[in-house]
Amino acid sequence: MKTPSQISLPRRRFVQGLALGAAGLGVGLNARQLLASQGHTGAPVLTGNTFHLTLGGADVNITGKARPATTINGSIPGPTLRWKEGDTVTIKVTNLLPETSSIHWHGLLLPFEMDGVPGLSFDGIAPGETFTYCFPVKQSGTYWYHSHSGFQEQTGIYGSIIIDPREPDRHTVDRDEVILLSDWSDEDPHHVYATLKKLSHYYNFNERTVFDTLRDFRKKGVIDTLKDRHMWNTMRMSQSDLADVTGYTYTYLMNGQSPADNWTCQFKPGERIRLRFINASAMTFFDIRIPGLDMTVVAMDGQPVKPVDFHEVRLGVAETLDVIVAPRADRAYTLFAQSIDRSGFSRGTLTPDPAMTAAVPNMDAPPPLGHTEMGMGAMGSPSMNAKGRAHGDMHHGDMTHADMKMDSMDHHTMGHSDTKPVPFAVNDNNPDLPPRNSAIEHAASEFGPGVDMRAMAPGAMLNDPGIGLRNRDWKVLTYADLETLSDTPNNTPIDSLHPDREIVLHLTGNMDRYMWSFNGIKFADSVPLTLFHHERVRITLVNDTMMTHPIHLHGLWSDLELGEGKLLRKHTITVKPGEKLSYLVRADALGRWAYHCHLLYHMEAGMFREVRVVENAHPPAPNGDHAMHGAHRMNGVKQP
Repeated sequence: MKTPSQISLPRRRFVQGLALGAAGLGVGLNARQLLASQGHTGAPVLTGNTFHLTLGGADVNITGKARPATTINGSIPGPTLRWKEGDTVTIKVTNLLPETSSIHWHGLLLPFEMDGVPGLSFDGIAPGETFTYCFPVKQSGTYWYHSHSGFQEQTGIYGSIIIDPREPDRHTVDRDEVILLSDWSDEDPHHVYATLKKLSHYYNFNERTVFDTLRDFRKKGVIDTLKDRHMWNTMRMSQSDLADVTGYTYTYLMNGQSPADNWTCQFKPGERIRLRFINASAMTFFDIRIPGLDMTVVAMDGQPVKPVDFHEVRLGVAETLDVIVAPRADRAYTLFAQSIDRSGFSRGTLTPDPAMTAAVPNMDAPPPLGHTEMGMGAMGSPSMNAKGRAHGDMHHGDMTHADMKMDSMDHHTMGHSDTKPVPFAVNDNNPDLPPRNSAIEHAASEFGPGVDMRAMAPGAMLNDPGIGLRNRDWKVLTYADLETLSDTPNNTPIDSLHPDREIVLHLTGNMDRYMWSFNGIKFADSVPLTLFHHERVRITLVNDTMMTHPIHLHGLWSDLELGEGKLLRKHTITVKPGEKLSYLVRADALGRWAYHCHLLYHMEAGMFREVRVVENAHPPAPNGDHAMHGAHRMNGVKQP
């Protein structure tokens, strides 16, 4: 079994004069034309049943200087692929890069051999070779595709997928636009990753200054301020650590264009426009709004949801969101997507006249991490009002050390323990594991050098819009607002609400050493998580870190439990710091599947698992009775 580094491919070597002309790419561009086109022309739309994609390397100019990139058919982003539900598609991918490559079809249900993950699904596409993907299209909606090899996703191998439904869409629109968000760095991503390993806060320019300390002296007093600083230093954590990689190195793109280039969509007042937002970034959470224009969500992660009106949303890495807007005024509107750490933004314009533009909002001040992000549960968990605002949301900097009574806290419970590793925790029916009210429920299963913190009181936060969005004067969309529309009569659940088995996984890490893992165990030391064919499994995630993680399970739907029998069907689930949530998975696709954090450098650093769906000699019994059948084999790590 390969580790992420083994699955990752050799460092990219762009060869001067790489064959990227008309003969090499088949797109009629010579090297000079290709250089001029990157980041400015957008992506072509390809339709039909058979597609040809060519992976190549070229210098691109996005920030004012030429830098090496990876491209699909000579463009960044790659072509938008438009398919039809029920068709069978064939995609022939030719690799002209000097290294093995791949394409993963994010969120699609397909045979695992077609999933495109080197080391799991197949061996990858060797230099100079062509691999043919062929699979039936079983769904409709907004999806995307990207490389699953090394850091090629960061350097340009990604694109959009739009799948039209077999039946007429329930939401008729006059215009349909893809809004593909991404992050670009002029730095080699191998250098970025090496820098994070050496100095994890290198790209964080929001660190506290002496002026912040002086302000706290005046506000809280010298003693409480010094104790507060001592507590953060003892935990070796930063109150401003919202993003690992920031606008210091990133330029944030919309449909391949920088904020200065201003991607533009022209409309006629009164038109209904469907905007298909795709977060194709490597590391960036975007907070999206259109000042002066309401949005109505109609789908998330490709799946239709009950429509909800809102004004802003945080879109996690790899998530997609379909909204409908209906601008009636003869004016321009700014599409504004700022990064979670407020170090930069992507923007575009909706306008009836290309000569008309709209003001670009000022970025918000970067919010400090607080009690909620420290996993202190009720001490900081907000309750939301009708507009999505939080009452009683406290930043740690707003309270005194005495208020928190940090002296009475056992710092061993915040990240240091001699607890022995447990590969996975399952439900109460497994006699070989501690009861649910024991430490396994509240702590990561290993506390060695790879774990520097755990949540003391993780809690439900589905109605929490997240740090920096809790005090808005407008409606911020959350998971709690959404519910997947069911295709069955009387709006019955998509699938059973009763699992056969439960698995508890903690999202763990050591920010100081830039180590990331599940249950304190990095991928290189892990064993596959085995699911049995057709069983219904509840996966509970507990985020013991102070960072937000988008967790993606390949090949299977994840039905997020919203309460009251409501489910939100997704392929990527964002888990906030200190949050505990559960989702149900039907293991209906045999094979080897990737399961990982979709922050690219977190995945490379170890937050990755293999999930194996295997045939089971004892089929799952209804109503959770199967938990005993699989417990020993899963926890004992018997491999199929």
